[in-house]
Amino acid sequence: MRRSEVNRLLRDGLAFFDRHRFRLPPFADWAPDEWLSRREEVRPIIDRGLGWDITDFGRGDFDAFGLLLFTLRNGVLGGEAAGIGTPYAEKAMIVGVDQRTLMHHHRSKTEDIIVRAGGRLMVEVYGVGSNDDLSRDDVLVTTDGLVRTVPAGHVVELHPGESITLTPALYHAFWAEGEPVLAGEVSTVNDDETDNVFLEEAARFPRIDEDEPAFRLLVSDYASILGEPS
Repeated sequence: MRRSEVNRLLRDGLAFFDRHRFRLPPFADWAPDEWLSRREEVRPIIDRGLGWDITDFGRGDFDAFGLLLFTLRNGVLGGEAAGIGTPYAEKAMIVGVDQRTLMHHHRSKTEDIIVRAGGRLMVEVYGVGSNDDLSRDDVLVTTDGLVRTVPAGHVVELHPGESITLTPALYHAFWAEGEPVLAGEVSTVNDDETDNVFLEEAARFPRIDEDEPAFRLLVSDYASILGEPS
């Protein structure tokens, strides 16, 4: 992705959150220079991967395959077992119309996806087969606390206020219909480096072509721009 495209998407994302009166923490508005000037102070934010996150899954077509996220809170993987830190995570996501998040499942994370506002969120679900492929068996799904059995490949339609619980080893893909969706994710600790298993080869974080200066930093920028703690 070009940095100019990322910058445009972030500006559009800020406007989208504002229209829906969804307020982000102060560091959502920090320019790169402010991150650099506060490098040591913000280390807990960096270590937990909080902030702006964009992916096109390596497809090079964000409108068709992509997602814009902001991670609001998160713990450190394994910390909850030792009684250290936050044992949960929360994200805000903007899902475009017919913009697909690729089929994937999680090794350990359980998450609730909640439609906060906008159109309809369509969630396609499958079980995981013996070779990490799609199972053709029926699937147990939980929506707003109610459990039901659906056939493999069923598409759950969620309206504003509705949610779905996605447990480990449950393949899912999703997209919006009608209008873009403001979605929330509440989960156990999130680790995008090791916990995602995609059905097809995918790159979780984009490779950025630096054709202009960054408007805001992405979580995937932290290591290269801010470096390691002193």
